[in-house]
Amino acid sequence: MTSTPVVSAVGAQTFDSLDPRSGEVVGSHPVHSEADVRAAVGRAEAAARWWRGLGFAGRRTRLLDWKKVLVGRLDEVARLITAETGKPLDDARLELVLAIDHVDWAAKHAAKTLGGRTVPAGMLGANQSATLRYAPLGVVGVIGPWNYPVFTPMGSIAYALAAGNAVVFKPSELTPGVGALLASTLRDAVPERDLVEVVTGFGETGAALCRAGVGKIAFTGSTATGKRVMAACAETLTPVLIECGGKDALIVDASADLEAAADAAVWGGMANAGQTCVGVERVYVVESVAEEFIAQVVAKARGLKAGTDFGPMTMASQSDVVRRHVADALARGGHAVVGGEDSIRGTTVEPVVIVDVPEDSSAVTEETFGPLIVVNRVPDAAEAVRRANATGYGLGASVFTGSSSDGESLAESLRCGMVSVNGVISFAGIPSLPFGGVGDSGFGRIHGEDGLREFTRPQAVARQRFTLPVPVTSFRRTAKHMQTMIGLVKARHGR
Repeated sequence: MTSTPVVSAVGAQTFDSLDPRSGEVVGSHPVHSEADVRAAVGRAEAAARWWRGLGFAGRRTRLLDWKKVLVGRLDEVARLITAETGKPLDDARLELVLAIDHVDWAAKHAAKTLGGRTVPAGMLGANQSATLRYAPLGVVGVIGPWNYPVFTPMGSIAYALAAGNAVVFKPSELTPGVGALLASTLRDAVPERDLVEVVTGFGETGAALCRAGVGKIAFTGSTATGKRVMAACAETLTPVLIECGGKDALIVDASADLEAAADAAVWGGMANAGQTCVGVERVYVVESVAEEFIAQVVAKARGLKAGTDFGPMTMASQSDVVRRHVADALARGGHAVVGGEDSIRGTTVEPVVIVDVPEDSSAVTEETFGPLIVVNRVPDAAEAVRRANATGYGLGASVFTGSSSDGESLAESLRCGMVSVNGVISFAGIPSLPFGGVGDSGFGRIHGEDGLREFTRPQAVARQRFTLPVPVTSFRRTAKHMQTMIGLVKARHGR
């Protein structure tokens, strides 16, 4: 994902959010100072104590109430998403539908995932009762992105809340209104406390949140900004969850359903104007089916129109990145089969598909975050996997093949956090699956059981039930005692 720039400020204490389609002011929001952020964290700490005291059952009830409020206010929130990002209204609605499903799953699975349980104590702990529990961290700081201003941060917010934490949420400066409205929907469902405190502003506000003493920071954004977040959090040893960008590949094997693969490539690469961290940016298609596949991609991509099928570049400077990547791909021998350099007109970028691009081109090595797809031919699926893995990123990937066993094998060979087989971005819509990457794409997981545990601290408890005849952890232990213990170990583990 890309770094967020300073948007037009109307004064030292406020700034405007703008509609990227028209430049019109959507709303004005405060620039929260370090003192403001610390005050928000203090309020959240008090709310967290109350929230934790409700237990899993009380939190479940209130989170399911929040889900109902989100459903009731769906169009209101979607319209604001559209105003601040420029994406089509139905795309905003889809984003909310996915987020609502995650709230539901987190609320219903927190108790089973995080509740205390007994675990085996082992031979040396035969006299112990061993239990494991997951305690909330208290307050979780969430720094969200602008491309999916509800769905992406909700993967942290809903799971952190279900785990018993309160949240301080710093939305992107491009979508502050969405963050504020999201918090207000929770307030409708849980009027007793403000469980999500929203702080708005620029990078300084986010840095203040990193240093404010929260239990954890969950960040989504660019790799470069993620490194700065980690550096700020290191000052206070605040743990971090980092979800950065990707350069996700789609592999098309010779046995694949080419129409389905082409449809997935175009939607995965062009939806949300390509501004999707797990969107399709590279396609590797086996040579024997490349011509037919490319023809289908061209037919589908040429039918799309910026401003109708997807919105503009939400962040104006992103157009420059797309322009640079297109120019480099073409200058290095790539062939544009859809669009080209003329497709980029300000924040409006029409679909671009370029084939046969050198692997060291910036269009292949760097995250584009725009409606550009690179399609390269490979001799076989093994080479496709090698090229897909030849990057520092490792977020998601897609594989299309007619063989289920080949699909599983190819997925296992990919160095990334998530894979869709015969689909694209499917994993993001399944609440039980963890979401996150490796390498330059970050670390830690949201969603699923791993996402719930991400916002807790495990606590191990060993309770002695009776005294062992061999005093292992005592100065009363003798050589004879050790002989007995070694004999037991050999009998149990030496065979």
